[in-house]
Amino acid sequence: AKTLYGGAHVIAEFAARKEVIRTQVEEAAESTGGHAVIDEALLEENAALVEWPVAVTGSFDVLYLALPDCVLTATMQGHQRYFPIAGDDGALMPHFVAISNIESSNPDTVRHGNERVIRPRLADAAFFFEADQKKSLEERRDSLKDVVYQEKLGSVYDKSERVSHLAGIVAIAMGHNPDEVKLARRAGTLFKCDLVTDMVGEFPELQGAMGREYALAGGEDIPVAIAIGESYMPRFAGDTIPSSSIGRALSVADRLDTLMGIFLIGQAPTGDKDPFALRRTALGALRIMIEGELPLDLHKLLKSTADGFAQFSDSAGVVDEVMEFVLERLKGYFVDQGVPVDVFQAVQAREPREPYDFAKRVHAVDAFRKLPEAASLAAANKRIQNILKQAADAVPEKVDDSLFAEDAEWNLAAKTLGLSPRVRELLKMRDYTTAMTSLAGLREGVDDFFDNVKVMDDDERLRKNRLSLLQSISNLFLETADISKLQT
Repeated sequence: AKTLYGGAHVIAEFAARKEVIRTQVEEAAESTGGHAVIDEALLEENAALVEWPVAVTGSFDVLYLALPDCVLTATMQGHQRYFPIAGDDGALMPHFVAISNIESSNPDTVRHGNERVIRPRLADAAFFFEADQKKSLEERRDSLKDVVYQEKLGSVYDKSERVSHLAGIVAIAMGHNPDEVKLARRAGTLFKCDLVTDMVGEFPELQGAMGREYALAGGEDIPVAIAIGESYMPRFAGDTIPSSSIGRALSVADRLDTLMGIFLIGQAPTGDKDPFALRRTALGALRIMIEGELPLDLHKLLKSTADGFAQFSDSAGVVDEVMEFVLERLKGYFVDQGVPVDVFQAVQAREPREPYDFAKRVHAVDAFRKLPEAASLAAANKRIQNILKQAADAVPEKVDDSLFAEDAEWNLAAKTLGLSPRVRELLKMRDYTTAMTSLAGLREGVDDFFDNVKVMDDDERLRKNRLSLLQSISNLFLETADISKLQT
């Protein structure tokens, strides 16, 4: 990969330079007894800055290891573009790898130069860390009143008040006990306080992380500190969701507050324009609810969120608008996973309001769609719905087996009656996949029924009874989704 151009050492290919740097950094880190912490964005940045990369290891005073790892990493990566080195336990070591653009005859000179540059940076970070702790997060709350969140939505203090209240509501909906609800509210009260610390002023990317450190240092409950640290997660596509339950409650509350606020001031995304990154915000909330398996009624929570904006009297329409926006993001989430749009539409027709429940239904219908019986039953459901729509008769709730005149009626009713209790039990447990697979067993009976039975019989009693049987079958499927929407 290395090529000589006009007497100068140059690796022309960006991708080749990048891989050379990766290899060199890994080898250099191993020479110190650790392994390199390689951030892909930093790797690309270094590859763009040098033509002939040469890795150089360096060290710093072991005393600086008293700083949180996130601070050391931000100092090394953000300021100096160095690669940190971690030990087998994952903790950072007092070493780093720098990338030079020259093969020096005296590598020690390059090493000492890099060490000399990082020293004052680490000293500054240590100063910020110590100075910040002279004031607790609680004592910093009032300073948030001077930080504008959004002109029409007030200060960051106002936002933290709303989010604190909403985090409590989310925690209650998640089934937390009163003590845990208090922890969620406390986390909401404090989660923005690190914005007015010197460390976050210097390293904005550490917001949340420093809140966690300062909360721990200030004696806050550990779940509160962890939640503050996780409040920005997921930060980007593919990032992990918060691991703690209180962190999930806080992160969902923060995202819903952001969505509702921006929609209320009429700044909803249009076309390609999304200045407040609301699509990412909505997707983050959905991922937490789905991947965290949270039993949260989104529509109900959006109403509670809107209640927090007392200055906007008529928010009912906006709640529906935000719900629709989030459902669009939900569709995108499933499409990205390879789920066909008609599967999403089949579930959406039933309007489930819990994203996690919605996801379970989507996976159930997607699995059902692949069964050999699916096409026939989807077509049958479409036919049943059309018949029921066109029927002028009031359909009786119960099927009367004394009115059966054909074997196909008996057989289908017996099969439906046999399956129904088990399917309803599965639906109660929200095991939609097994329920739908069980219902696939109706295919033969349904096909036989339509082949041999005249539904719209001239005899009103027979006609109504047959409509009732079809209605009972349709209802069993509709408990999960409207499979007539499937394009099989």
